[in-house]
Amino acid sequence: MRLRAGRYFSLVSLLCFAGPLAAQTAAPTPTAETLRTQQHQGVEWLTVAPHLPDPATATPQQLETAADVLRARRYPEDALDFYVQAMRRGGNQIVLLNKIGVTELELQQSEQAQVDFKRVVQLDRKDPDGWNNLGAVEYMHRNFGRAVDDYKKAVKLNKRSAVYHSNLATAYLDEGSFASARKEFETAVKLDPHVFDYSGIAGMRTHLQSPEDRGRYCYEMARLYSMRGDDINVLHWLAMASEAGFDVRDAIRQDPAMAKYGKDPRVVLLVKNGAMLHADAPVANPAVPLVLLPPEKQPQERESQR
Repeated sequence: MRLRAGRYFSLVSLLCFAGPLAAQTAAPTPTAETLRTQQHQGVEWLTVAPHLPDPATATPQQLETAADVLRARRYPEDALDFYVQAMRRGGNQIVLLNKIGVTELELQQSEQAQVDFKRVVQLDRKDPDGWNNLGAVEYMHRNFGRAVDDYKKAVKLNKRSAVYHSNLATAYLDEGSFASARKEFETAVKLDPHVFDYSGIAGMRTHLQSPEDRGRYCYEMARLYSMRGDDINVLHWLAMASEAGFDVRDAIRQDPAMAKYGKDPRVVLLVKNGAMLHADAPVANPAVPLVLLPPEKQPQERESQR
């Protein structure tokens, strides 16, 4: 998630005139409100603030647009305020609750985001973004079975979303359902060949791409690209799998679909490099941080973003 880092200061040790070093005091950690105040003193904020609508008189659409701009400019707390104001003034509850929830995820408020996404699907059980976003929170909380159920609902409601299929595949992978994961990954790439190229949160639809079993994930990606005849990406993902500690050579030996890479000198080399990397401390399945990615985009925004 993209969070703006705060600035931290420490107090210099104070010398007592009458004796040796008296004490060394650390400044208290700035509060979120303090950091926000500091943000509002920056040059960028001074260029943005004059163009913000008055919450007392602006229309819900104006408030929502202002919130979108603030979120894009990395002012999530202010964006959240404007989304809430837009909803209070009669804005679309479903759309705004989804946007509020994703913004809360950026602010690491996953529990509140979960409440808002549950509210979305209570108001409209046919809203695919709501189910997808709720699945994202369940995934973050490591409730993989619930995440799978939520993502399946999203996919059922919108079969053309590469993001939904990719998220479902990721949850399947963490569940250990490799065949189902592979099927969903293949569908995701058919719908959008660039679905795995995104990073960070840029849209209003959450997209997860970090299963705990990183090595297995990378191998599955290599296998997917092998079916598309894309050797460059096959080697890239096999290298990543090997570096993560995954036994690429053994996996290829047992996988007819990857047999042609078994004696490929490039694969032999990357496996050797991976083994050298883990010679001192081999790790089979290192955990990696959760990453949230933006939605696939259509010509005019590629599937409406939240």
